Amino acid sequence: MSAPWQPLLEWWFGSAGTTAAMVADKGRLWFGKRDRQDLEARERFGVQVEQALAGDLTEWTQCPEGWLALVILLDQLPRMIFRDSPRAFSGDARAQALVAQGVAADFDRRLSAIQRVFVYLVFEHCEHLAVQNEAVSRFAALLAEQPEVGRAIFADYLDYAERHRDVIARFGRFPHRNRVLGRESTVEEVAFLQEPGSRF
Repeated sequence: MSAPWQPLLEWWFGSAGTTAAMVADKGRLWFGKRDRQDLEARERFGVQVEQALAGDLTEWTQCPEGWLALVILLDQLPRMIFRDSPRAFSGDARAQALVAQGVAADFDRRLSAIQRVFVYLVFEHCEHLAVQNEAVSRFAALLAEQPEVGRAIFADYLDYAERHRDVIARFGRFPHRNRVLGRESTVEEVAFLQEPGSRF
């Protein structure tokens, strides 16, 4: 009998044999914005997302794979299922606490490099500069561990972490979230949001 988190990990990461193949196969799921994907996430894992948001499924944290799956339920899937609504960020606080606990126990070190990306993205999603610096540090260390053949992929992840950090250093928050969260943008933020790439 498979673990309860296995279907989610199989859907999220697929079965490609190399990191490059996995990125080619799943990159659009991870970083694309497609109604079909959001609907599939809701239909397949919406119940588990609600359970995770309610503080359930804590038994998943007993091993690195279950912990990773719970992190994805709290951090990644709400951004798909509740896209363009405040609930998209409703799992962030729980995800951040969960990642802090798991990293302290070295759970991240027991995962593959590409799996660790989705642990450290939780840091990258946080609107606090110290946590953003932690994201950059983690992605830099992850890049340093990679063989030459796979470095470009992880260099991109570090670049995005640095760009996220720079936005928080400048504004103290992500301006592209303001509309969804009902926050009033400053004149400087409005100008920034007109720049290419400002919304990631």
